[in-house]
Amino acid sequence: MAVTDEAILKIKEMIRAGELGPGDRLPPEKELSEALGLSRSSLREAVKALEIIRVLDVRRGDGTYVTSLTPDTLLDAMSFVVDIHQDSSLLELFEVRRILEPAAAAIAAARGAPADVEELRGLLAALGDRPTVDELVAHDQVFHRRIAEMAGNTYLTSLLETLSSSTLRARIWRGLSQEGSTERSLTEHRLIVDALERGDAALVAAQATVHIDGVAEWLRRAVS
Repeated sequence: MAVTDEAILKIKEMIRAGELGPGDRLPPEKELSEALGLSRSSLREAVKALEIIRVLDVRRGDGTYVTSLTPDTLLDAMSFVVDIHQDSSLLELFEVRRILEPAAAAIAAARGAPADVEELRGLLAALGDRPTVDELVAHDQVFHRRIAEMAGNTYLTSLLETLSSSTLRARIWRGLSQEGSTERSLTEHRLIVDALERGDAALVAAQATVHIDGVAEWLRRAVS
C-alpha cells in the first residue's frame, strides 16, 4: 500500500475510534506524524487528498480541522481510496468511456466549428501550465463535455456526462498519486484540440483513446 494511502487509513481509524470527530482540530503536524509513525511528507499528502474530498478543512494560519459532517459520512467519504483498490466496476466504466468518447470526438471533428476549437484552446489557456488537481479535474469535465456537445447528439452528451461524474473521484486520486499525470493530461488535451482543428476524425479518435487509456491503465494497476 502506498504511504499516502496508509496515512489516510490511519486518520480514518482515528475517526472510527472516536479520537477525532466532526469539527475537531488535528494535532500539530510533527506530533501527529510521530503518533502515526509516518513521515511528515506522507502526512501532508494525505491531508491534501482529504481536503480535496472535503473531509478535512485546512485553515491557513489556524490549523487543520475535520469538516462538520456526520461520522458516517466522513467514514464513507474516506473509504473511497480503499474502494478504488477493490472495486473493478470502475474499470468497466472506463471501458465504456473508451468506446464512446473517441466516437464522440470523431463526430465532433466533422461537425465542430472553428469557434468551438477556439473555445477549447481558451479553456486550456485559462487553466495555465501548473493547475492544482481539483482545477485540472474541473477543467477535464468541462473540456470533455464541450467536445461531446460539438458532436451534436444530446443523448450521447448526457451519457458521457454521467460516465464522467461516476469516475470523478478516481481521476482526483490519480492526480494526487501519479507523478506527472497533470502534465500528461494537459499534453493529451492539446493534442486532441490540434486534431479537432485539422478536422481529422481518425486522429482525434486515436488521441482520445490514448487519453482515456492513461487513466484506465493507472486504475488497472490500482485494483490489481
